[in-house]
Amino acid sequence: MVSIKNIYYSIGKKEIVKNISVEFLPGEFTMILGPNGSGKSTFLRLFSGELKPVSGDIYYDDKKISDLKKETLAKERAVMSQQPELGFPLTVEEVVMMGRYPHFDFNPAKADEQICNEVIEIMDIEDLKERNYLTLSGGEKQRVQFARVLAQIWELRENCCRYLFLDEPLTNLDINYQQDFLTVARSFTETKTVLVAVMHDINLAVQYADKLLFLKDGKMVEYGKPLEILSEQLINHVFNVDVRIIENPVNGLPLVVYR
Repeated sequence: MVSIKNIYYSIGKKEIVKNISVEFLPGEFTMILGPNGSGKSTFLRLFSGELKPVSGDIYYDDKKISDLKKETLAKERAVMSQQPELGFPLTVEEVVMMGRYPHFDFNPAKADEQICNEVIEIMDIEDLKERNYLTLSGGEKQRVQFARVLAQIWELRENCCRYLFLDEPLTNLDINYQQDFLTVARSFTETKTVLVAVMHDINLAVQYADKLLFLKDGKMVEYGKPLEILSEQLINHVFNVDVRIIENPVNGLPLVVYR
């Protein structure tokens, strides 16, 4: 479990995240939604440990994140940032192996190689293994980076949660790969994994998320199950758009239609 207690973050006089308290539970896929500039990515960077809050505390299970060793955290928590880039001409296989770096000192073991092969197969990038990462399309790079973070936390460690955090992971992916990506991500909720993603597409979020968290101006506006919290009034308040919510004729879930 990730327990976030009254975290606040600012740069100078600019308040970016304003006193948010929430818990993310293993076995649930939580998606964070909000307009541009609402603090979504900064919030994720705070509870993932990449940024330190000005005030407030973050706990992984019962351990304060600031007390965890970086080496330990790297074996349990993986973060896929927005459009991560590399400046070196590594092969796809080498990029995926980067996810295993926290697990070995000098050379990867056979287990590390096997894990990388498994995630490469799952992400359907076998034909890219020997390609120079820098020559890939945006969508191909996105799939490789997801394979990398999956490799990082692939193993279930005894008495430990895994933590997988994704910041706008669908950038550059076509419709087919968006569905595949979210299906693979959601499969992690079948194990002891805390899964959180920053998203833009409300309808995709409703389709795959167990919980939705809406941010606006750095504040948490609403948090809960889609069927319980989603309303036309909420979306209008958060995004300042006029919508109707109807029943999706395929799966019975709420479907947001923009007027």
